[in-house]
Amino acid sequence: MEPPPLRKAGSRQEDGFGGPPGGVAATGMVPNLRRSNSSLCRNRRPQFLNNCEKCPPHPQQANLSSWIPENIKKKECVHFVERSKLSDAGKVVCECGYTREQHLEGALRPYAFLSEEWDPKKHVQEMPTDAFGDIVFTGLGQKMGKYVRISQDTPPSVIYHLMTQHWGLDVPNLLISVTGGAKDFHMKPRLKSIFRRGLVKVAQTTGAWIITGGSHTGVMKQVGEAVRGFSLSSSYSEGEVVTIGIATWGTVHNRESLIHPTGGFPAEYVMDEEGQGHLTCLDSNHSHFILVDDGTHGRYGVEIPLRARLEKFISEQTKERGGVAIKIPIACVVLEGGPGTLQTIYNAITHGTPCVIVEGSGRVADVIAQVAGLPISEITVCLIQQKLGSLFPEMFETFTESRIVEWTKKIQDIVRRRQLLTIFREGKDGQQDVDVAILQALLKASRSHDGFGHENWDHQLKLAVAWNRVDIARSEIFTDERPWKPSELHPMMTAALIANKPEFVKLFLENGVQLTEFGTCDTLLYLYENLEPCCLFRYKLQKVLAEEPERPAPRLRMHHVAQVLRELLGDFSQPLYPRPRSSDQPRLLLPAPNLKFHVQGVSLRSLYKRSPRHVAFTMDPVRDLLLWAIVQNRRELAEIIWAQSQDCIAAALACSKILKQLSREEEDTDSLEEMLALADEYEQRAIGVFTECYRKDEERAQKLLVRVSEAWGKTTCLQLALEAKDMKFVSHGGVQAFLTKVWWGQLSVDNGLWRVVLCMLAFPLLATGLVSFRERRLQAVRGLARIRAFFNAPVVVFHLNTLSYFAFLCLFAYVLMVDFQPSPSGCECLIYLWLFSLVCEELRQLFCPPDECGLVKMVLLYLSDFWNKLDIAAILLFIAGLTCRLIPALLYPGRVILSLDFIMFCLRLMHIFTVSKTLGPKIIIVKRMMKDVFFFLFLLAVWVVSFGVAKQAILIHNERRVEWIFRGAVYQSYLTIFGQIPAYIDGVNFNLDQCSPNGTDPYKPKCPESDSARQEPAFPEWLTVLLLCLYLLFTNILLLNLLIAMFKALPVPRQLHVPAGPGAHGPDLEVPAPRPDRGVRGQAARPAPLHPPQPPAPLPPEGRPEEPLRETQAVQEQAGEERGGGALVLGDLPEGELPSGPAVPAEAEAGAEDPGHQVDTMVDLLEMARLKQSGSMEQRLASLEEQVAQMARALHWVVRALRDSGFGSEEGVPTLAPQQASEGQDPELDDGQRVEDPGDAYHVNARHLLYPNSPVLRFPVPNEKVPWETEFLIYDPPFYSADRKDKDLVDPVGDTWEPLSRISFNAVEGHLDRRSFHGAYALRDGFPLNPMGRTGLRGRGDLVCFGPNHTLQPVITRWKRNQDGAICRKSIKKMLEVLVVKCSLSEHWALPGGSREPGETLPRKLKQVLRHEFWASFENLLRQGAEVYKGYVDDPRNTDNAWIETVAVSIHFADQSDLELKRLNSHLCSRDPGLSIRWQLVDRRIPLYANHKAILRKAAALFGAYY
Repeated sequence: MEPPPLRKAGSRQEDGFGGPPGGVAATGMVPNLRRSNSSLCRNRRPQFLNNCEKCPPHPQQANLSSWIPENIKKKECVHFVERSKLSDAGKVVCECGYTREQHLEGALRPYAFLSEEWDPKKHVQEMPTDAFGDIVFTGLGQKMGKYVRISQDTPPSVIYHLMTQHWGLDVPNLLISVTGGAKDFHMKPRLKSIFRRGLVKVAQTTGAWIITGGSHTGVMKQVGEAVRGFSLSSSYSEGEVVTIGIATWGTVHNRESLIHPTGGFPAEYVMDEEGQGHLTCLDSNHSHFILVDDGTHGRYGVEIPLRARLEKFISEQTKERGGVAIKIPIACVVLEGGPGTLQTIYNAITHGTPCVIVEGSGRVADVIAQVAGLPISEITVCLIQQKLGSLFPEMFETFTESRIVEWTKKIQDIVRRRQLLTIFREGKDGQQDVDVAILQALLKASRSHDGFGHENWDHQLKLAVAWNRVDIARSEIFTDERPWKPSELHPMMTAALIANKPEFVKLFLENGVQLTEFGTCDTLLYLYENLEPCCLFRYKLQKVLAEEPERPAPRLRMHHVAQVLRELLGDFSQPLYPRPRSSDQPRLLLPAPNLKFHVQGVSLRSLYKRSPRHVAFTMDPVRDLLLWAIVQNRRELAEIIWAQSQDCIAAALACSKILKQLSREEEDTDSLEEMLALADEYEQRAIGVFTECYRKDEERAQKLLVRVSEAWGKTTCLQLALEAKDMKFVSHGGVQAFLTKVWWGQLSVDNGLWRVVLCMLAFPLLATGLVSFRERRLQAVRGLARIRAFFNAPVVVFHLNTLSYFAFLCLFAYVLMVDFQPSPSGCECLIYLWLFSLVCEELRQLFCPPDECGLVKMVLLYLSDFWNKLDIAAILLFIAGLTCRLIPALLYPGRVILSLDFIMFCLRLMHIFTVSKTLGPKIIIVKRMMKDVFFFLFLLAVWVVSFGVAKQAILIHNERRVEWIFRGAVYQSYLTIFGQIPAYIDGVNFNLDQCSPNGTDPYKPKCPESDSARQEPAFPEWLTVLLLCLYLLFTNILLLNLLIAMFKALPVPRQLHVPAGPGAHGPDLEVPAPRPDRGVRGQAARPAPLHPPQPPAPLPPEGRPEEPLRETQAVQEQAGEERGGGALVLGDLPEGELPSGPAVPAEAEAGAEDPGHQVDTMVDLLEMARLKQSGSMEQRLASLEEQVAQMARALHWVVRALRDSGFGSEEGVPTLAPQQASEGQDPELDDGQRVEDPGDAYHVNARHLLYPNSPVLRFPVPNEKVPWETEFLIYDPPFYSADRKDKDLVDPVGDTWEPLSRISFNAVEGHLDRRSFHGAYALRDGFPLNPMGRTGLRGRGDLVCFGPNHTLQPVITRWKRNQDGAICRKSIKKMLEVLVVKCSLSEHWALPGGSREPGETLPRKLKQVLRHEFWASFENLLRQGAEVYKGYVDDPRNTDNAWIETVAVSIHFADQSDLELKRLNSHLCSRDPGLSIRWQLVDRRIPLYANHKAILRKAAALFGAYY
């Protein structure tokens, strides 16, 4: 029963909220983005199941408990039929193997029914399963697994749905089916170690599923121990290896503990190997178990058919990731094994599944491995008999002659398809691990598949990317055999970026991919649509889309991305991507998202075909890809892309800014720390690049700081550094030297400060040359220009403003203390004017910022500065004081308010002095200390209030004056800390005259508890003294610890005087001291880290004390003045000359590796050394032998090509001797290297054991038994003649000669020609004999008539031409195109020929694609055509008594203007919707039937064309 929620095969989408790149144009794409909730991802934590039966069921468990019984069944015997033999335990059992007690109540029938013969189809019924849930192996830890008992008839789709949806398994990138011996066998320790390590490695790196038999014995035990070794290693944290055991339920020992009708959560399973008898225990190292039930007990092999169906179903599924979809590949790994293993290998090879045979594991594996390198002619029955005798000594006597013949036939068929067979040999050069052998086998099998164009290579690359095995891609795919075009790698580049596989990105860049060509608008949109689900940037995009007024939900556009990026970079930057106009039409070249891209389907390269009008609006694709990687915090990808950027300093600083901004909103602590670490790393990269530039050319490097970068929102490096608060970059010597030059303006930095101050006070001294200028023009002239240059220098403006501010404070103090009259005096009016100028300056800062932004943003930006808030408070307080001062009745309150305002104006001096190298760090320390001291004040307040309240309650009785309560409880307690102890607390200085007995005197405190008669205190003096001592003790301890803690946490900054030039002295700035050993050429100079880190270095102010951190505008204005005004744009510094990322020193190496990993590494090194020492000579000989064999094959190819071209005769043609496979060499013969085996000249397809479209099995016929002349006494083939609908046109059915007695063989009967092109054929028992020998099947089969069945194959070709009409060439030869057809039910294309109607000339298939009016013309073309081939066809439908013979006629159109060619093209029309027709380029890789490819090769040779 199919589950209702089961999705269509291949619809699973991972790691993204979009489909393939076509998702750019999808209307349903972005709503999915909006609906996703990233907070769920960030709050997700791993769930650990506890072994607690009392806990309520998990919701997922409850869902599983309801879904499994509805969709998954078991099998039970419903009728007890007593078996004639007793069980091993001596009990009476049913034919199903179960006892009476184990049957259902309804299965025990009356005695009359017991004699009925037991039939599994009738007496076994399905019912809801009662064994599923979690499994825990008792005594072997708390490792949890999954299990389920299923019927053998369960559809594979239901099982796949259970594993992926309910068990939560990710769709695999690879399926590894491990098969072999079911009993324990011996393997060499080294081979065992290599197998275990390689198997786990391939499963871990590729995300594969391993499928075995699941029991704790044989090859399944080997796999389990490999997984156990992996789980105990340090790499286990990288992910669990999915190991699925498919076993027979009836053979599992202790399976009763797994039966839980509502599900076992968990079910405890006990492994009892000693008491298992002929049953088997489950292996504890498998993660999932599928227990196949057929209603019987003790019967092995029940799971094999279901396992085969499940593996086939999984291999047909499509996994899609990053816009690239591949069918899940499957590989079969064989260890040891018996007859059943041979059948499994044969079935796998027959269905195109690659097999890896581990030589040295024993029995069947060794038999195949030892003969795999031999020619088919040498794999004889005698040889196989010898191998079986040596490798199967115990059971060799049971092998009959027919069984040995069958084995020989199967092994021949297995070895014949060498492209699917890989032999893993221990110590083979270049193949040290099983993982490499498995992956190479899959690639070799993929390479052997026929496909159009470059589909095979694309498929192999998709597999390598899915497996994340860049080593395989380098060695097997990116070779000289296949030159890759950069555009062909773009789809896989997208997949590698989305899947975060930096090694593949690096590989693609090495092979010609240009990021400037790759980063199109469509690609960027698709990348942003496939952000990680837990990415914070994705969540911010959701918010932006939610604010869009467009309905329905808007699609993601690049201006949405730009909006979020500007929020991260800052409002000072311009949007990186403009908002499209309403008239602009979207230029999206990608198809709709519902189109699936399968390996054998549409090529992904079509997604990246550029329209001639397509112009990307992005200015820097490298920048765009870098931003995409940075917002996801992908360190390695960002590093690779950043190395490709041009403006790498600005790029690094922008990345630092974005990461720091994202870290403020990140909730996950680990991600936050990673972002901050990566931000620091990019700041160091910027420092490193700038240091290298500064070392080469100081002047040009300093211009880089204020160069406007169009690619980064028209910002400058200095702006980005200040906004990101990258103080290490700002404190760089080159940056400080540049700021020093800007600080001094046109003045020379050699001037002493005293000279500048002196000229400020007496500017006529400028004419004396007391101060010098940088420009010779100003140095030479005298007059107004020199004065203007002097007073425009920022250093002069700053000191003038500082002096004026001091004058303002002095005048303000004078007015408050000396000249505060009822009516404002002249000095006071001057203060008002001065304050008005300050108000105007604050308004200028508020409404005229350097960045154009809205009023609200300007206000928020202005209020973000603490000193601006202080300025506003001081101005408002001054206005309040002035208002009260102008009202006569409030003159005194006004003076008080102005006095308090004077304090606020004095505090503003602290900001001015932050530029001082002496006072600046101290001010920063005090500022930080004031923030932290508030937490300590809370602890201090606890002691002050507690002591004050206790003291007040003990001494004073019912004090009702609030001000005196505060004084006694808080004020006096606070002063006590500093030594001002109350006089009466100890009773020594007790005096009633100094207090008020009733508390009525407002100027005296109330008297403490006292004896009025004796004039003595009545309170307990010992208690108050004790409280006072304890109070002082704890408060002093607290203050002392506060002092120690604050000065320990805050460092004493090291001061470094940074000169602006050689022999010059710049402003005294606080910068970190660089380490001398970091100034090595070619590396980035890094400032030495102080521990703990020092406060960031302040920068000089713009020109007034109220805004010292607005240097950027001043720097740009000053630098712009030097170049003619405006912002600095380096016209003489083109983009191409910008530094492109010199090497930056890598971070320190991580800690020492795990000891277990180190031991494994050392063992591998020792083994490699031993192999190199002992096998160097053997390797050299093997290499020499391989080179000689390649030369021989090349010479043979030359001879064959010349012979096919008509040069030479058939006589005396040299033949290539069959190559003996050397030890350790795998026979890998693809189509380009395959040689003709003289002993394999017999028909092959006609001897396939399974006859097509029927359940009939042929009698196995080895090569040596094919000729009729060879004696084959046991040959007893079955008889098969299929019933056809057109019975009048076919020969009669029957296995006797009487119905055929009226047929005239070797003659012409009416329209039916029964003559053979190979001469007269023999008859035996009235049946014709196949002239090519035995096939293993008698009768007519699926053919029309006995004897030869004649067909016609027209080969219609034309020259392939380019757009100019010239003939295309390859390897100097001209290229052909051939007309081919394809049926919808077939995977292969075919020539448009085949069988003909009696008396007709044209084949049926050709008539289906040609209009009737062109048939006569085509018959004339056939008569004029050249005969290419005439003879026997090796077809799977051939039998001993019926076979196919064909005539191939070549019809070639040499001229593209040929009238008949134009008529042919105009009359091509398929009348059958299931039949396709096309012109296809002739190539040896096209997916054509093998017989037709041989004909096509002959036709190409006829014209000397490329094949």
